[in-house]
Amino acid sequence: MEAVTVRVPASTSNLGPGFDCLGIALRLYNHVTLTRKGTHHLDPMVSAAAKSFFAATKRKRFGFDCAIKGNVPPARGLGASVTVRLGVLHGLNELCGRPLDRHKLFELCAKLEGHPDNAAPAEFGGFNVMRDGVRQKFKVNSSLQFILLIPEFEIATASARKILPTKIDRINAVQSCANACAITAAFVSRDYEKLRGGFGDFLHQPFRKKLIPFFDKVVAAAEKAGALGAFLSGSGSTIAALALQDRHKIAKAMLAACKTKARVLITTADNHGTQIK
Repeated sequence: MEAVTVRVPASTSNLGPGFDCLGIALRLYNHVTLTRKGTHHLDPMVSAAAKSFFAATKRKRFGFDCAIKGNVPPARGLGASVTVRLGVLHGLNELCGRPLDRHKLFELCAKLEGHPDNAAPAEFGGFNVMRDGVRQKFKVNSSLQFILLIPEFEIATASARKILPTKIDRINAVQSCANACAITAAFVSRDYEKLRGGFGDFLHQPFRKKLIPFFDKVVAAAEKAGALGAFLSGSGSTIAALALQDRHKIAKAMLAACKTKARVLITTADNHGTQIK
């Protein structure tokens, strides 16, 4: 095999209170094509993923070209870096005869990312719960709509983590824990109406929303228009709303409440994860 294309879905993580442990794959994709070649200059993220793969497999390194096409915007809290890393890891795995299984590829990607909440859904699809390396996946019905408000400006994950406090109030921590449990129960049971009111968070959103001054207004507008709730997707800048109906009404309301240039995408969950095309 001389070339391979890998389709990797975007993902939305945290879902408010599920900081670094909840994530959902979305039907929004990047396609990563790897082609065997001689020595070729590669993006640092691509090079790092390749280094990780060859170290894990102890295979002899070879030159390759990497082309990335798709609709996942970078630095918007939709797991764009994961699509690149998983695309490279899977692509090299195919070119080398599949020495690694999906779980090992996921582990390599999560290590490169520093956290698994985007890597798990992007690899396996669906709604994922992560705990100390233990992963649980649940399918998501297509009836649940994801309305994504994507501002033009980027937010780097590293910068968004630097503004988080080292300690939070115990009562607030308990409330965030209760909300994360309620969200998980709603996805497992597929009783999505139970998501309503569950996206409140005290772990990261109160601090990161300072980077997105219109956050509260957009969330309020989405909920008033009929959304089950809304939250900061990953570390932002995307704000995601979930709904069972009125998706276009919600999208219009979110755009009206946003005081900067932005676009809206409406999609559903991807239950398959990374695919070789």
